Amino acid sequence: MAEKDKGPDFAKGIASAELAIGAMMRGTVGEAPVILVRSEAGLRAFSAKCTHLGAMLDTGLLAHGEIRCPWHHARFSADTGEAVAAPAFAPLSCYRVEERDGQIVVGEKISAQPPQLERRLPERIVILGAGAAGFACAHELAKRGAGAHVTLIDQERDAPYDRTFCSKQYLAGKKDRPGVAMAEAEFLRESGVTLRSGEQVLSIDAEAKTLSLKSGTLPYDALVIATGAAPKRADTSGFERENVYVLRSLADADAIIAQAREGRTALVVGSSFIGLEAAASLRARKVEVHVVAPGDIPLRKVLGADVGRMVRALHEENGVRFHQGNVHSYDGRTAVLEDGIRLDVDFVVLGLGVAPRVDLASAAGLELASDEEGGGIRVDSNLRTSAPGIFAAGDVANLPARAGQGRQRIEHWVHAQRQGQHVARVLLGHSEPFEDVPFFWSAHFGTSLRYVGHAEEIAEAEMDGSTSDKNFALRLTDNRGGQAIVTCKRDKAALEAEADWER
Repeated sequence: MAEKDKGPDFAKGIASAELAIGAMMRGTVGEAPVILVRSEAGLRAFSAKCTHLGAMLDTGLLAHGEIRCPWHHARFSADTGEAVAAPAFAPLSCYRVEERDGQIVVGEKISAQPPQLERRLPERIVILGAGAAGFACAHELAKRGAGAHVTLIDQERDAPYDRTFCSKQYLAGKKDRPGVAMAEAEFLRESGVTLRSGEQVLSIDAEAKTLSLKSGTLPYDALVIATGAAPKRADTSGFERENVYVLRSLADADAIIAQAREGRTALVVGSSFIGLEAAASLRARKVEVHVVAPGDIPLRKVLGADVGRMVRALHEENGVRFHQGNVHSYDGRTAVLEDGIRLDVDFVVLGLGVAPRVDLASAAGLELASDEEGGGIRVDSNLRTSAPGIFAAGDVANLPARAGQGRQRIEHWVHAQRQGQHVARVLLGHSEPFEDVPFFWSAHFGTSLRYVGHAEEIAEAEMDGSTSDKNFALRLTDNRGGQAIVTCKRDKAALEAEADWER
């Protein structure tokens, strides 16, 4: 941090008049960056960096008694510094602060009281899936002192890890493999959570409340299904070959990295977020990249035509070549497109979307959502399924629409984490419905997009700013009452829209 950006020395004090109600200010205590916050809870001082990925919180928003991160919308209590909403899990450090005689002075760090366990709790809680929703659910329970009640099961031996790194930093070579692991996994173990990675669940007996595992039978009092989604594969001739990959897991990323050597050529099939993030990451490794997709404007359905064209231009400026249409066949070396174009490529990455993993739930007799509703397991506003004692969260869960009519299943990492946290709070006795506004981010060659809300099919688009300047806030609405905002370099606008829609 440059000297001029450090702000005032809070240990020496500032005038009370410099910090209005509802404001945040960054300064230092010693060499540590610290924020002063004056909210409804009073005057507080906390460490200034978000505990997720280090954004400076004073550039975020103070709303509804929470400090909100500008990058990935993590939330912290403005009273205690507790991380109250993912993707951050660790709390902010607290500092002693005094105000008298028109001066505010910040002192040494103080110990915050950990959240207290609420005693209304099932004895045996089993969570299937250690991805975004499952891990967040286990962490929330462990944080409240209930870790000994929890068994967290995942069929991947690498779990738990941050899946968002697979298509971004890890695939691009900007983060090593150990850095992909969830930093709080050791906290789970220390808190008494039983973590069973590499374990396969064969079936659920909803009446007997037992799971059949390869290793035996496991009873439960409450079950959380957080099995996520599986990447789709096309039935195109040749796509069953060993050098055709999907990108969902850490193992998938490992396999693609093994192929991604300088001088090689890759074909990305599908211009989804995962497909385009994979394209950008492969270009960072100096792989030649072709993208083939049916439409000429990527992400148009989600982001609108203007932003979609901007994303395509970003990729083309960085050497990605686009082809409109579909792949007819692939012989392991040459991909033939439907229009007859032949592309010599060393490997293929499929970015064709995902489908919820509902096999276990379906076999157990749980009610599923229709394809028209978005698929997945039907849950109520507290994420309860049709079977007593069973919840579903994350990509597999189909909820009542927060705004508008009908139901929806949303495939966002942060939204899944917050669903997991909500299930934990329901297990602890809370009864408020899950009403978080969906949020995700996507990065392309150093340009980051934030998306808040949910619009199914865009009916209206209102642009503030310019995609040519890569500085804008685009408001979207659909015909079902859904609304969203897409921003680039307008982090505060995204946070403000989120806070406003929460009302």
